[in-house]
Amino acid sequence: MQGNGEDHANDDAANTAGFASPFDRPEWFGLLAAHGFAGEGRFDARGTAGKTSALLPLRIDRPGHFAALANWYSFAIRPLYTGADRAAALTDLFRKLRTKAARLSLYPVRDEEQPAIAAALRAAGWWVKAVPAGDRHWLDLGGSTFDTWWEGRPGALKNTVRRKAKKGIVEIALFTRFDAEAWAAYEQIYAASWKPEEGDPALLRAFAESESERGTFRMGLARIAGAPVAAQFWTVEDGTAFIHKLAHVEDSLKASPGTLLSAALFRHVIEVDHVARVDFGTGNDAYKRDWMNRHDPLWRIEAFNPSRIAAWGPAFKAFARSLLRKDR
Repeated sequence: MQGNGEDHANDDAANTAGFASPFDRPEWFGLLAAHGFAGEGRFDARGTAGKTSALLPLRIDRPGHFAALANWYSFAIRPLYTGADRAAALTDLFRKLRTKAARLSLYPVRDEEQPAIAAALRAAGWWVKAVPAGDRHWLDLGGSTFDTWWEGRPGALKNTVRRKAKKGIVEIALFTRFDAEAWAAYEQIYAASWKPEEGDPALLRAFAESESERGTFRMGLARIAGAPVAAQFWTVEDGTAFIHKLAHVEDSLKASPGTLLSAALFRHVIEVDHVARVDFGTGNDAYKRDWMNRHDPLWRIEAFNPSRIAAWGPAFKAFARSLLRKDR
């Protein structure tokens, strides 16, 4: 199920929504739908206000319940705009959506996007509950060079990189184009790592190949004695480096290949790609604090349409849980 017309999210809309992200582009939403993440159907919710338009790609979880078209690879979901009157266009989008949906679930929503989305939902007549439900660690370089930024890293991290690099055990290779052998090595490393089973390796590979075609692909591979032991997949665009996947083989930890690989990729994206930000995606893993200087919550927004009786029960449960937590 589609919205009106075929003009889905586009690069202009992504850029005017803020700094561009691979998770704003039509190719990403197309991949999600093609790999079975659109539930019972994709729906592009749309709103307008004068010359401004708003677009929010959604999936139908079940009849009457719409949700963000996203999965565990997605760093965030947000409305995409063309034009300046965003609040009015977004309110119109949510007002129109009330004719189709009893409930709307949005996650992950970035901290800076949450107030505007919640306000537009309320203005359109939805009951809204917004709660922090995740974490985002990111780096704001603030014009720093790599050396200046690196000097501010924790002493233990800098010492590890200096000592392990000096030993010369780990060989580092960086790629700016998709390489089938390197990707096969990444999949081998991931399978041998501490990570859970990859959620959708075919989707991830297709995403990596498409990013390579766009020129945004970055990958690092670490080897010890010729054997691949650590790999990372990043992308770079519009001044931001996005860290999508990383893995290392457990029995290689003494050589710190993952740490050395991270240091090499940070140097590359800062000195060669000249990024201003690095986004470590979702999750509150402790090691991220060594590399990043900013931490924001990610929000889950649940909205209920009071004109639909089907929304009353779920709304009551959602708000009752909030009240019970406050009373404890």
